[in-house]
Amino acid sequence: MKKQSLVKGTLILGAAGIIAKFLGLFFRWPLQMLIGDEGVGYYQMSYPLYMFFIAASSGIPVAVSKMVSERKAVSDDDGVMLVLKKAIVLMIILGLGFSFNLIVFSKQIIRFLKWDNKSYYSLIGISLAPFFISIMSAFRGFFQGMQNMNYTATSQIIEQLGRVIVGVGLAYILLPKGIEYSAGGAAVGAAAGGFLGGLYLILKYLSIKRKTINIKIKKKNRKKGIGIMGKLLYIAIPISIGSAVGTIMSLIDSALVPQELLKAGFTYKQSTILYGQLSGKAFTLINVPLTLSVALSAALVPIIAEAYVLGRKMEILKKLELAIRVSMIIAIPSCLGLNFMAKPILNLIFPGQDAGFKILKYLSIAVPFIALSQTATAILQGIGKYMTPVINLAVGCLFKIVITLVLVPIPNINIYGAVIGTITGYVVAAILNLKCIKKKLSISINYYDVLIKPMLASIFMIIAVVFIYFYAYNYTRSSRISCVLSVFIGVIIYFITISAVGILDYKYIKNKFIKK
Repeated sequence: MKKQSLVKGTLILGAAGIIAKFLGLFFRWPLQMLIGDEGVGYYQMSYPLYMFFIAASSGIPVAVSKMVSERKAVSDDDGVMLVLKKAIVLMIILGLGFSFNLIVFSKQIIRFLKWDNKSYYSLIGISLAPFFISIMSAFRGFFQGMQNMNYTATSQIIEQLGRVIVGVGLAYILLPKGIEYSAGGAAVGAAAGGFLGGLYLILKYLSIKRKTINIKIKKKNRKKGIGIMGKLLYIAIPISIGSAVGTIMSLIDSALVPQELLKAGFTYKQSTILYGQLSGKAFTLINVPLTLSVALSAALVPIIAEAYVLGRKMEILKKLELAIRVSMIIAIPSCLGLNFMAKPILNLIFPGQDAGFKILKYLSIAVPFIALSQTATAILQGIGKYMTPVINLAVGCLFKIVITLVLVPIPNINIYGAVIGTITGYVVAAILNLKCIKKKLSISINYYDVLIKPMLASIFMIIAVVFIYFYAYNYTRSSRISCVLSVFIGVIIYFITISAVGILDYKYIKNKFIKK
């Protein structure tokens, strides 16, 4: 199986992620049109629990990726297969256990978190997903460890297609029974997507394993199984805790925001609507540019791990520099674009339902800090510092909780208190991660190249975007046409600008990072 460079792997996963997010709009858009902010609020209340499972189990595929990469670097094919085998066992246990608990204790969970009782159907619907997702994740970790992102990328698209087709289909079919049933049907889409994505990866693995890997596992290597299981858990547990802490940012909103909004004087329905605007609209849209950041992190861990185990310090430093620069090239213009164009973008995606655009406007400020935190976390994981990003993100979460509890109950601040808490939490985590990288690797980050240059190029771009939008709107009187036109031209202007000022040098990237 041919290995891929950091840039190529990132581009493949990033492109697949963007396609998946685009397909996701075909899930969010009809869902928003069918059940509105209230129905999306019911759906989103249970969704963070599902994402909590994804995060809690995410350490296994990252650990698989790292361990497979390390063993492949020293041509230990038997070790590669043992890693995958043990990972599958662990993920099946996790997936079955989580699904079982969601189904059996669903009503107790709803009472404990003080959700609206109508969210029950969404929780039951989404409880079917963890088992399928767990198996799919183990195989994704294997392929990423082999430093070939094609199969993971394809599985992401298949997963999203299944989610869209089944989720939207059931939401439409169940709508006559009530909004809450429709939201529950939409939640089943996550299980369908996991099943189809996992099935694709299993079939691909079975078709290529004999051609790629010597699968004759010697008896003496069977004894290594316990040791491999132990190392998997040693790597996976802190990574999972870190990811779970990150997801707790959303879970905090799910658990605290509706309650605190009630204290601010809002009704249950108003609280659900505001929460739906925060989680169903704002977070959905800021996650689109973060797709590339997630892809960068997934591609970065096995490459950094391989270079680290082989003692190639200079290569680590070069990949680190490129990774941070690329994350900022993506995140800073996305932040400004979502901030200044929040209302036109929401109106483009959810016609006639741009309520909550101010939430998106302010939440977009978090994008660069989330991207920086994710990239720095991947770097720390690649060099074996598993607990460091966990602790840093936990500190960020404490800030998030305190700010949410203090600000959301204030009537004039309400939902924006959760936004301020999220931004603060990720700012703290990003700063702490960067300090740890600097201390561990003894490096000095060139902030002018990494931050200031992309910021100047982004400011130039957003000025052009806003000017083009209003100029086009005066002629077309169509917000959607003007939005598409201005964003498209803005992207072209931005890439021309970053190339002109030397932020992104294609020849340098090609020579240093694309070519092996």
